[in-house]
Amino acid sequence: MSRLLISAAHKSSGKTTVSLGLCAALAQRGLQVQPFKKGPDYIDPMWLSLAAGQPCHNLDFYCMSHAEILNSVGHYSADADIALIEGNKGLYDGLDLDGSNSNAALATLTKTPVILVLDARGMTRGIAPLILGYQAFDPEVQITGVILNQLGGSRHEAKLRSVIEHYTDVSVIGGVHRNHSMEIVERHLGLIPSNEDTSALNKIREISNLISNQVDLDKLLAAAAAQPLAFNKLQPEASADNAVVKIGIARDAAFGFYYPDDLEALKRAGAELIPFNTLTDAQLPDIDGLFIGGGFPESHMQALAANTSLKTAIREAINNGLPTYAECGGMMYLTRRLSWNDRHADMVGVIPADTVMHARPQGRGYVRLRETAVAPWPASQSQGEFAAHEFHYSGLENISDPLTYAYEVTRGHGIDGSNDGIVINNLLACYSHMRDTNQHHWAQRFVDFVRKQCS
Repeated sequence: MSRLLISAAHKSSGKTTVSLGLCAALAQRGLQVQPFKKGPDYIDPMWLSLAAGQPCHNLDFYCMSHAEILNSVGHYSADADIALIEGNKGLYDGLDLDGSNSNAALATLTKTPVILVLDARGMTRGIAPLILGYQAFDPEVQITGVILNQLGGSRHEAKLRSVIEHYTDVSVIGGVHRNHSMEIVERHLGLIPSNEDTSALNKIREISNLISNQVDLDKLLAAAAAQPLAFNKLQPEASADNAVVKIGIARDAAFGFYYPDDLEALKRAGAELIPFNTLTDAQLPDIDGLFIGGGFPESHMQALAANTSLKTAIREAINNGLPTYAECGGMMYLTRRLSWNDRHADMVGVIPADTVMHARPQGRGYVRLRETAVAPWPASQSQGEFAAHEFHYSGLENISDPLTYAYEVTRGHGIDGSNDGIVINNLLACYSHMRDTNQHHWAQRFVDFVRKQCS
């Protein structure tokens, strides 16, 4: 089995751009590339999925057990020619002092060789002790090569190659020169999602061509030799009722933050996912339940506001008891009004509050939620508390009616620092993003809830 983990010495070293360029370049060779992304993230995986032509799956120590991570890597890459895991932050960075949730820990757990993407701006001889230090810090981590990034030119590259060859035993896999064509426009949460960028495929082709010309792909593939993994195939969750339910899912430029694993879990639980477009569709499809995930509704607020017929249909459906789950951007869409940069737009109006965008994050990072007595979905195996994550620059203001909450926030911010998960009729709307893992099988619970309301 061939696997590589692409990491860096520090955040913003260009590893995401290099990773998607590698995915696309290898796919263009006719290889089946399976991408993975460490940590909670929607945007980078969307680009990686588009580049590889395969859904990118997230690996997260906070929400997943070691066995689940191994099962995910093994299951999804079983038929692939190469699995490429993009790390987050630096190789040894993480939440804990012992590095138990770092990229290095992931590489060790999955027995995956590491390629370091090094931002080489302003560096010459100093790159050698950097590499040597990373090798010595944890000898169990197999650093098999480096890709030099942001090079100033051919002379700069030649100097660095000479230094690395003289002082280390690490192979230089490639040298990527500074080029504005390698840049992808960013927004407050990172790269602009590929579902909003109409030129995304062209951008990926451009980056792929540059990577192909500056990275030795044969040497990269040779470095990807990895030990086999013991894993279990993913199986359908047990359900007392296998009746199929139709769940509408918002899939468009405004709403695209969905984990492929969660969508698969919904299907395994008995859901038929029916996509609709909040920007162009006038009515909801014929559905039993509704799922509106995260995204950037603020970037499409005028178009969302202008689609009054769909807003009315959603409002009436939820008010009439349609089982609905909305995460972050989806919740923002269901409030009365959305304000950003002195612009305002009317939203669906189910939640008695206004959404206001801020210049700084209002909630960002991992959260823990404890269920309250009013949590609407059937009983869970999580004993009432589970891990999730949040990324939002917005907050709810002008709350006109008392709100009922499904969750107490024991870590993180949620809606007000203490609560998350607004419950109105059969709607559950929260800032937190949930992962369907063994610590909290939300997909099965939501499908069972929809099924119960249909009976």
